[in-house]
Amino acid sequence: MPGLDVTPSVPAGRMVIQSYGGGRFRVADQVFETSIIVERDHCRAWSATSIGDLDAQSLHWALTKGADAPVDPGSADAALVPGGPPEILILGCGGRFVAPPTGFRPDMKALGIAVEWMDTGAACRTFNVLLGEERRVAAAILAIE
Repeated sequence: MPGLDVTPSVPAGRMVIQSYGGGRFRVADQVFETSIIVERDHCRAWSATSIGDLDAQSLHWALTKGADAPVDPGSADAALVPGGPPEILILGCGGRFVAPPTGFRPDMKALGIAVEWMDTGAACRTFNVLLGEERRVAAAILAIE
């Protein structure tokens, strides 16, 4: 009997996370040697290196304006990217699970984004599954060695 293919079926052009580790990610055949923010149609480098670098406002800004854009949510050009923020944000917190900072989840919820917090490996796998389901998903994932 032939083996069963369990790879999620993902439409062409989607940002499938192919590998992680060694301080890098391979996403849709592109290598990132840093943490990443990945959405359905694009992936970009992210300067965060630990959960201490995270706060809801700057992460919301990164999701809507660009990974390392200056944080100025009150400016006139602070409009959301087309399609709006993701309905689900998967946050990969590193090589092992570490609880989110106090207030992080409620702050993100107030911005209209549900957060699923998990280690980096689980975040990569979960993102790919939700991508295959055509969900409006994004992942902010810390690189691990």
